[in-house]
Order: sequence, then structure tokens, then C-alpha cells
Amino acid sequence: MKQYLEKVINRQSLSVEEMNGAARCMFGEEVSDTEIGAFLTGLKVKGETPEEIAGLVHVIREKSPLKFSNLSSVMDNCGTGGDGSQSFNISTTSAFVVAGAGITVAKHGNRSISSKTGSADVLEHLGVSLSLSSEQMEELLLENGIAFLFAPHVHPSLKRIMGVRKQLRIPTIFNLIGPLTNPVQLDSQLLGIYRRDMLESMAIALHQLGRRRALVVNGAGYMDEASLAGENHLVLLDRGEMIQFTLTPEEVNLPTYELDQIRGGDSKENSDILRDVLKGKKGAYRDTVLFNAGLALFANGKAETVQEGVAAAKESIDSGAALAKLEKLVEYSKRKIGV
Repeated sequence: MKQYLEKVINRQSLSVEEMNGAARCMFGEEVSDTEIGAFLTGLKVKGETPEEIAGLVHVIREKSPLKFSNLSSVMDNCGTGGDGSQSFNISTTSAFVVAGAGITVAKHGNRSISSKTGSADVLEHLGVSLSLSSEQMEELLLENGIAFLFAPHVHPSLKRIMGVRKQLRIPTIFNLIGPLTNPVQLDSQLLGIYRRDMLESMAIALHQLGRRRALVVNGAGYMDEASLAGENHLVLLDRGEMIQFTLTPEEVNLPTYELDQIRGGDSKENSDILRDVLKGKKGAYRDTVLFNAGLALFANGKAETVQEGVAAAKESIDSGAALAKLEKLVEYSKRKIGV
């Protein structure tokens, strides 16, 4: 570990291969918590590169006990968290809308860290099991087109690192990479990030991780989701080519809302919001989901424009297809696990 630590302390970036080595050291028993903390702090001060992000993610995915063999053309839509907006569970609600529009979604997520309610909290409240096996998840993805992958269950090797991060009390590279560590080999992805300065770096990392298409977004108000509060900043990755652009609510024929109009609450409140949106209730929550689901469909390539994606998202909700995806996920959990 010493060679990697010295390099980052001297503000020298690591290659993908070097980061692979450093990550394997971090997950080994020979390295102390102090060394791990120093390494993460050194990366933070230096500034994390796409190669370092991709190198760490490769090792985390490699160490996951969950393996999938029969899946193809799968996407995820997830934010890094950390924006402090206290919004409702936008990406989780949007995932069912995307699945209802015909895209297979492996929804990777966790309990609340920086917000009141994480994706795992709200889905558990709705009756979705967090402890399905990889075989059961794969069955759900093939039959239902959506499954939830609970991060601690998927990545038990990160338990020690979580302890170090809590002691450091500063954001590290691990605050950026959560959405990238999905153990399913994703074909496309919508990634929200609270750091606007990292948009291009995350798009490069997604390319290095094998994404065919992806969209990285920093929303108005620096949200880690697309926001209807103003101008959103995005980078589209399309087969290695990167295109930067901005997008406003007016450009996709949606209203403008202040950020406090999409605030969430506890698990019950957010699960009620999620169900209401999927049942067709109109307002700021629905329109925000339409925007984010529309972007996901564009990121996947199913929609040629974001406007087409928003229209397909409306159809997914209004036809009942999105709600049916949730109901089947809950029913499967009850049948297999007895939750």
C-alpha cells in the first residue's frame, strides 16, 4: 500500500492498474484503517481521476458474491446522493416508470445516508425484500424487468471501509462511486451527481466500465437528479463520444417547480408519494419523475430525444404498466421470502 499512498500524497494520479492494486490492498487484512484513511484523504486532496474511479469500481464489482449470467441490455438509474436537497425518492420512482416502458432495470441502492429516506428504506416499507439471492434477482429481471439490489448485501466487502469513512467524516471517492458498482454488467445508465465539476470525469469512467450509452446529470440547484427548478447540466456518452449540453423544463414541455415542492419525508411519506405517482396523481412529484424517467429512456437509447422519453414515461404511468412492475416485485418478495 505504501507505494500507492506515497504517490497520491505527492499529488500523482494512479493508472487503472495501480488503482486495482491499491483497492485490493484496502480490502486486505494487512493494511490498517489509518493507511486506508490516509489514502482516501490523499485522493480527495489530489482530486479523483476517471482512471482511479474505474479502477476502484472494477475491484469492488470483482469482490461481489452476486453473479449474473443470463442478462443483457440492462440499465440502472441512480444518483450519488449528497446533494442535501431532502427530495423524495426520485430515481427509485422513476425506475418503475422506465421498467414499465420496456427497459430492464437493475436498481442498485442503499439505505439513507445523506437524506431522510434511501431507496432501500422506501422499498422495504412497500414490502420489497432486501435479501433476495442473485438467482432470485436474475429471475425477477428476466420475468419482471426490474429488481432491487441492496448495496450492503451486494458488497459485503465494503463493511470495513464504511467504518473508516465514518471516522473520516469527509466526502471521499466512495461518495462518488456507489451508482457505478452495480454487479450487473450494465449496457446503459442514467447517473446523477451532486458535483457539477465531475460530470465529464464520471462519463469517462462509465466509458471505461463498458457502458454503451450513459447520461450524467447535475440538476438545477446542484441536485444529483434532474430538476425542474431551472437549468440542468448533462454529458451524454454515446459509444465513446461525449456531448455536453444543458436542459430546462421548458425544453421538454414541463412546468418549473421550486426545490421545496419536491421534498420528501420518512419511509411512509415517501412510499405514499411513490405509489401516488405510479397511480397517476399529477403535480410536482409526477412531473419530476417524468423528466428523470424521460432522461433515462434517452440515456438507454429507446427514446431518440428527451421529449420522446417524457412522452413514453407518461404512457408507462397512465397505462398502469409502471405500477404493475412495483406490484409484481412486492408479490414476488412475499411469495419467496415471506416479507
